[in-house]
Amino acid sequence: MQIIAGLGNPGSQYASQRHNIGFMAVDEIVRRHSSFSPWQKKFSAEISEGRIGTEKILLIKPQTFMNRSGQAVGEALRFYKLSERDLTVLYDELDLAPAKVRIKRGGGAGGHNGIRSLDAHCGNDYQRVRLGIGHPGQKDRVSGHVLGNFAKSDMIWLEPMLGAIADNIELLIAGDNAGFMNKIALATGDVAPGGKKKADKPDTKAQSHIHQARSAAKKPNAPTTGPMADMLKKLLGK
Repeated sequence: MQIIAGLGNPGSQYASQRHNIGFMAVDEIVRRHSSFSPWQKKFSAEISEGRIGTEKILLIKPQTFMNRSGQAVGEALRFYKLSERDLTVLYDELDLAPAKVRIKRGGGAGGHNGIRSLDAHCGNDYQRVRLGIGHPGQKDRVSGHVLGNFAKSDMIWLEPMLGAIADNIELLIAGDNAGFMNKIALATGDVAPGGKKKADKPDTKAQSHIHQARSAAKKPNAPTTGPMADMLKKLLGK
């Protein structure tokens, strides 16, 4: 059995915030996989049980608010006698561009209070799926950005990303992290099919202008009047 936790804050007023992208991801898994039960309350959380392939999965959305996420997830781990290595957590990441997804096991909290709480209650040797929401650029704007709602323009990448996470969750469960991330990149247009981007074509027009300028510099203008011009005419027979 594995536990997949999505992080966020409970309540409709927070539902569309960037900080709730973890909730959005596990909600999409339930929507797209008929094996999962309706959400029910347990472990100070909302949970849904189901199967992905042959693996039994417990999805969990802590209802303890972000800063105490570890309390709810820790209860579930202890109840099922699982270790943190059986846990995968999906959450928002400021230091990744929108639509970027990165996966790692262990590490620090990186200033994320939900992760800090999980480390305290569960240990830190769990798998972290970091979902990029982008950085506003200035430190004093971070709180408003994280707790702000996704804009309409964000839907162009957010909806494909959430769909790709749900559709390809079996790869993540099987440990194929590279394959999982590539599927998301393809769905969001992050890379071209095959994982390659087209090389930029050289600016031949600009190059020809440079070539012309250099050629002109190598050919000084001959005088047309005066003693030097008369001498050249005699020498050249003109």
